[in-house]
Parts: sequence; structure tokens; C-alpha cells
Amino acid sequence: MKCGFQMDPLEKLNITTDSTLPMILESQRRKNKNYIFNPISLSFKKNSVYAVVKEIKFKNNQLENYTLSSKKVLNLNSLNFIFIRQDPPYNMEYISSMHLLEQLSTKTKIINSPAGIRNAPEKILMLKFKNIIPPTLITRSKQEIDLFISKYKRAVIKPLYGNGGQGIFLLNKKDKNYNQIIEKFIHEENVPFIIQKFLPEIINGDKRIILINGEPIAALKRIPKNNDFRSNIHVGGKTKAVGLSKNDRKICSIIKKTLICEKLFFVGIDVIGNYLTEINVTSPTCIQEIKKVHKIDITKVIFDKLGL
Repeated sequence: MKCGFQMDPLEKLNITTDSTLPMILESQRRKNKNYIFNPISLSFKKNSVYAVVKEIKFKNNQLENYTLSSKKVLNLNSLNFIFIRQDPPYNMEYISSMHLLEQLSTKTKIINSPAGIRNAPEKILMLKFKNIIPPTLITRSKQEIDLFISKYKRAVIKPLYGNGGQGIFLLNKKDKNYNQIIEKFIHEENVPFIIQKFLPEIINGDKRIILINGEPIAALKRIPKNNDFRSNIHVGGKTKAVGLSKNDRKICSIIKKTLICEKLFFVGIDVIGNYLTEINVTSPTCIQEIKKVHKIDITKVIFDKLGL
């Protein structure tokens, strides 16, 4: 098999937390040829989609020990599988690459579906499941935010298309920086942003649950570092093994049909307390962390399910 990985530049990856390199390594173990490319290198020509690729080969089981071939232009229709793995921001560059990949022959299987990703920004897809998400506001109106805060007292404000815990602030009317935080979002964001009721359970961490083809495989608790309410690993959150509660399984069963219909094969959801707070479909992470604490290799599950 020949596999392609549309991803961020290698030099930008954190080797200790990245989830794409373990996927490529597992693919190599299964005797597949593996090519990496960046979304910016995509071209549509001669009625097909091409990319500037490099073949990647690992020397051993260490993720930092790899070699790269010289660049070449490859017709992506020659690949059996393509894994979309670049991180958000979910912007026009991201959306454009999804439109281009959608032009490929159906013989090339793409994980996750470009149309599914394009239709499912993680902080918007969850709006389909209004009964299991916390009180949520999406707006650019300070008046609406003031009304929301008056009702719920504390809230979290974050970019609608961000990732990794970046640009997230706690809103409290008593905070002297309250107005400045909202003004910052209004001035710096040209799209609406999201405000959610603050869930005090976050002090004990949130859960990242990995689903493969709609089925929950493993869960990880991410615990904020001292004096922070953000649990994301990118901003210093710690991890520990955790099981799936009855409520977690209920959430997974509620979203399963949508994930399968949208061909969102590899998904990571975030749960705080009893609430679903995000559905991550662009480049789900925590593969390495889950392997450490659970001894479950998500990459093997992915490739087994795909018959690779």
C-alpha cells in the first residue's frame, strides 16, 4: 500500500506529543510506503490533484530517527490512503485543501473525509447535540456576552477556529480585565467567537475520548497545571488513565450516527463533567499519551479497522 500524510512541517512537531509520526511508523511496520506533504503544496492539474511529497522512512522505533527522500511531485490518485493531519486554524487555506482533496478518485481513501472535516469545525459540530453541551453562545456582540455573563456569572471565551488551548480566557464580570478581554476578541477576530458557561469540574480535569469509526476506544484525563483552568497538553496539562463512565458512553452513542454519516473515522471528543465540549475531527491527538497510560496502541486499532 502507498499512504500519504497531509500534515504540518516536521520541524514544527513536538516529537513527544505528536500523533502523526506514530501513525506513519505503524504504517511502515505494515510494509506500506509513506509520503508526507504540506497542504500548501497541493495543485490541481491534468484533472487530478498533485502534491510535492517526500518519502519518509524510520530507522528504528524512535520517532526522531527518520530519513526523507528528495522532493518529487506525486499524483495523489496513486495513493491508496491519505490521512489528513494538519492542525487548525480552520481557515480558508484549510478549507481550500479539503476542496482539492475531494477531487480525488474514490479509489483513494481519505481519513477523515474532506467533506466531513469541512462541514465539522470542532466547536460548531457539537451544536448538533444541544442537550449534551454546556450553555453556549456564539457571537461578536458584547451586549450578548454581558447578558450571558449576567446569567451564568463565569464563562470561558475562545476562538471559534483555534486549537491546543490557545487564546482561551476566563470571563468574570468582577475581573478588572473583563472589558479588555472582550475588546481583544472583537478587534482581533473577524468571525464570531464562542463563549461557554464555566464548568467548575475542569479543576479535576477533562476527558479526551478517542473514537474509531464511532466506537470509543480509550479515555484520558487531562488535568490543568496549577493556577490554570486549561487542561490541554499543549499548555502544560498533565495526563492520567481513566475509564469511560456511563455518561461518557451515552455521549458517544448519541454522536455515533453523525460521525459515521460524515465519514469521520478518527475522532477525539472532550468531556467536562457531564458535558460534551468539543468534537475534534481535524487532527485528533493523545495517541502517545494513551499508549503510555493504557498500553493501548491507537495506531494499531486504526490500521486494523482500515484493513491496512
